[in-house]
Amino acid sequence: MKKVYKHLFGGTEGAIGIALLALLLALVLPASLDIFRLNLVGKYVSYAFVAVGLVMLWGNAGVLSLGQGIFFGLGGYCMAMFLKLEASDPISTKIQSTPGIPDFMDWNQITHLPAFWMPFKSLPFTVFAVFFFPALLAYVLGTAMFKRRVGGVYFAVITQAVALIVSLGIDGNQGYTGGRNGITDLRTLLGWDIRTKSAQYILYYVAVALLIGCIVLGRTVLSTRMGRVLLAMRDREDRLRFSGYNVANFKIFVFALAAMMSAVGGALFVLQVGFISPSLVGIVPSIEMVIFAAVGGKLSLLGAVYGTLLVNTAKSLFSESFPQLWLFLMGGLFIAVVMLFPTGLAGIYGSARKFIVRLSTKWRGRSETMIPSATVVPTELVNMEGE
Repeated sequence: MKKVYKHLFGGTEGAIGIALLALLLALVLPASLDIFRLNLVGKYVSYAFVAVGLVMLWGNAGVLSLGQGIFFGLGGYCMAMFLKLEASDPISTKIQSTPGIPDFMDWNQITHLPAFWMPFKSLPFTVFAVFFFPALLAYVLGTAMFKRRVGGVYFAVITQAVALIVSLGIDGNQGYTGGRNGITDLRTLLGWDIRTKSAQYILYYVAVALLIGCIVLGRTVLSTRMGRVLLAMRDREDRLRFSGYNVANFKIFVFALAAMMSAVGGALFVLQVGFISPSLVGIVPSIEMVIFAAVGGKLSLLGAVYGTLLVNTAKSLFSESFPQLWLFLMGGLFIAVVMLFPTGLAGIYGSARKFIVRLSTKWRGRSETMIPSATVVPTELVNMEGE
């Protein structure tokens, strides 16, 4: 039982860290923020799934991907397609030239629902697709590159190029994907209005619960032999390969796992925000997602969540208070973090913890020297007293 506890939560300290994060997200923020701000936090929580996946992929496996927006977008588009089809019933779209299809298809003179949209009328298939298609794409990309030992900067640039291709492909097929405007006007989930205040609270808590589950899953993987192999692969890949391990397979696995985490975040983003567009798939959002993990600490699953919350909160506050300068302020924040805290927020916590432990140890040692030692009574005096 103790071993399982350590694998799931990382021991007592890890369990406390997860409990504090859950307390912040599930109790403190909902109690102190109005529904508008809480909905923004819910959006940030959906980004945190990508950051957690990047900690697994980049921080622990040493594989930097600059295209995680691809998988975030795939998960978001899968969920958006289901919601859009539900909102496009013949009664709601009776004023269209072709009722029963999404409005952007009707605007582009498409007269029937494309075949690849048909399965997304089913919610079980949609949930399956959110996990399967991003993992499949990651498997194909990973196999094509890792089997040929493409890594490092080359892999990062290729994933960036793929993100650009995917975003341009979505943007250029307006009749099938909504184009630059994306898929909007998403209202209900199986008849349940997701725009109401109560629905937003429920979806927020679902996102928080899934994020905690994602962190526990990540810690479980990293605490096993698989996690040790990933660290060895990051630090001494050639030595690991010479030891007989198939390094490519481990890279493909963690790449697919990070892709699925990102896709879940994308699906939750759509449910909470109510739209998806190519602007969330391309190069810029993918690089921002790497920044989330870097600010939080690329070796810390919890740090990635805090980094995501910090960066996005700062982005919102700066853009509201300083609309002319907020980009410069965000750039200054990133530079300051990289220069002053290269290991991110998790590094600050680790340094503070070491300082407190060192200080307490020093104080304990000083206290022990101040305590007088026990007085030794000579044997002769004891005998005299006895007489």
